Amino acid sequence: MKTFILATLTADGLIGRHANHLVDWSSKADKQLFVRLTKEAGVMVMGANQFATIGRALPGRRTIVYTHHPENITVEGIETTTLAPSELIAKLRQEGAEGVAICGGAAIYTMFMESGTVDELYLNMSPLLFGQGITLFSSPLEAKLQLLDTSRLGDNDVLLHYGVEE
Repeated sequence: MKTFILATLTADGLIGRHANHLVDWSSKADKQLFVRLTKEAGVMVMGANQFATIGRALPGRRTIVYTHHPENITVEGIETTTLAPSELIAKLRQEGAEGVAICGGAAIYTMFMESGTVDELYLNMSPLLFGQGITLFSSPLEAKLQLLDTSRLGDNDVLLHYGVEE
């Protein structure tokens, strides 16, 4: 089972201007990549703030939302959890999941990177600058990556595909 981070960043490395900033600035090609990779994975994991930007179950994939207030998420087809990332990944593996797409935000990306459960990162670099805002990770961490592939995504985006070295 492959577990990967899927994120869109500005050219200055930010995933948003602030916590409630919708990812309405990403390209059509980025949105198509999101659909393709999350459907291939079969399972999406995200935090409550990230889920609030979507607000619904997306067809063709299982959605799991990290929240301390599951009573606030009443959308049909959405599961909630507070399991540690390693426990969630073990549970999904036991259930036969083929892949898990970690879809944000920064605290969720950090939790999974710190847990050692991330195999790969798909980072779409969008040709925008915010100057300040939310970084990909919410606290310091260290990981060594290996570049697996680069490709142009649409007219102006660049997709960086990394493997996490052990």
